[in-house]
Amino acid sequence: MSTQTTTEASLTTKQSSFKLTIPYGDWRDILETQGYVVIKVAVDPQTALGNLPIRTKLNTHENYVVVHERFMWEARMEPRVMEAFAKICGTDELLVSFDSLNVMLLNLKPARKPWPYTDQTSRKRAMHCVQGIINLSHAGPEDGSLEVIPGSHALIEEFFDTQTKPNTWEWKDNRYFSEKKIERFEIRGLRPLKALEEPGDFILWDSRTIHWGGEPTKNSNTIRTVICATYAPGKMASKDVLAEKKRVFHANGATTHWPHDNIVPRDMQARFPDGTIDSRNCLEPLEKAEQTDRLLQLAGVKAY
Repeated sequence: MSTQTTTEASLTTKQSSFKLTIPYGDWRDILETQGYVVIKVAVDPQTALGNLPIRTKLNTHENYVVVHERFMWEARMEPRVMEAFAKICGTDELLVSFDSLNVMLLNLKPARKPWPYTDQTSRKRAMHCVQGIINLSHAGPEDGSLEVIPGSHALIEEFFDTQTKPNTWEWKDNRYFSEKKIERFEIRGLRPLKALEEPGDFILWDSRTIHWGGEPTKNSNTIRTVICATYAPGKMASKDVLAEKKRVFHANGATTHWPHDNIVPRDMQARFPDGTIDSRNCLEPLEKAEQTDRLLQLAGVKAY
C-alpha cells in the first residue's frame, strides 16, 4: 500500500510499497540498478513477425487492397509525377499501373545479396516501358534504395544476342543475371550505383536497365518507404488489356508495374507462408479514393 507523508516544506508526497528486492539473478536486477532492461525473445520472433502485414520477399505490400487506398491514388495523381511521364510518352492520355507499396523494415532478416534483373523480356526490343518510384523517405549510402547499373539498357540487346540462346527467350517480362553474366557488363566499364534521394523525389528507369532493390546496411536507421508507379500511353493498350485492367480495378486488385501490357493480377488473398489466409485480409480500401474522371482514365476504366 502507498502512504502519504508531509515534508518540512509542507509538500505532499506519495510513497510506494512496490519494490524490487535484489538480487534475483535475472533481468530484474538490471531493471532495479539501471532503470531499464531489454528482455530478449519475450515473444517468439516468428510470432512477432507474423503480426506484421504480409509482404513479398521484395519487401513490397500488394495485399489488403493497399494499392487502391486513397493515399496511393493521390500519389499517382501528383501533377509533377504525371507531367514527367507525359514528357516521356508525348501525351497526357496515360494509363497507370496498380503497383505496390514498398516498406523496407530494418534488421528483420539478414541483408539479401544483390539479385540483378531486368523487367523486360529479351523478345521485346527497344524501350517498351519506363518504371517509376515515388520516394517517401530519405535514402543515403547506408539505406535501402534502388540500385541500377547505369548504361546497361544500351547493351542489353547485344548481350541477349551474343551471350544467350534464342530458344531460352521467354515472353515473361523479367530476366535474372548471375554474377558471371554481370561480368559481361563490368568489362565494358559499367558499375552498380545506388540511387540517393529525399522524400518527394521521383526515380525513373528504363525496364531494360539492370537493377535490384538495394538492402540497408546495419548502420541504417531509415525505413525505406516508396510507392511504385509506372505510366504508359493509353493508346498502347489493346482492348483485351483494357478489359482486364477494368476487371482488376473493380476488384481492387494489384498487378505488376506494367500499365499497358502483361497485366498479371496478384493474389487477392493475404497468405502466410503455409498458405493460410490472414484473418486481417480485406477486399475494400480503408479509405477509398474519389473516383474522378481523371482517376478512371488513368485506371483504364474510362476512355479518353
